[in-house]
Amino acid sequence: MIAEADTLTVTQADYADADDAAAIAQLLDLYARDPMGGATPLSQDVLDKVVAGLAAAGNAFSLIARIDGEPVGLANCFFGFSTFAARPLVNIHDVAVDARFRGRGIGRALFAEIEAIAAARGACKVTLEVLSGNAPARALYASLGYGDYALDPTTGAALFWQKRLDA
Repeated sequence: MIAEADTLTVTQADYADADDAAAIAQLLDLYARDPMGGATPLSQDVLDKVVAGLAAAGNAFSLIARIDGEPVGLANCFFGFSTFAARPLVNIHDVAVDARFRGRGIGRALFAEIEAIAAARGACKVTLEVLSGNAPARALYASLGYGDYALDPTTGAALFWQKRLDA
């Protein structure tokens, strides 16, 4: 948990703000360098384009967690639409907490704000992907009520697949 002397804030990023843009790029690159993010730094081209791309997407929002003003956590999220519920949903695309600050409640604080934003927009659910080998993240998400998605347990849980497309 956060020490009493520390001040944790979670705010929605302003993609046009230089400090917020720098924090997003910095934290996203930290995540990419982590083994759970692929252990490879982001290219300068990606770092130069990611915030403008989020802004242009129109359905994105990012949250930045700061301790005493220092960026320590990030969540990049996208609004989607559930056709079965005919309501919005929120997909959490990235969750990153600086390794130096893990275990201090930052992830929980990010999720609380994500869920508040989702509820305010009338979302029916929040979705995310997590690597099966990321035990700390899975434990956090499970403790917050997240779990496998299945319409009917007899048909099995949903799987997250991808096909990369060349640009």
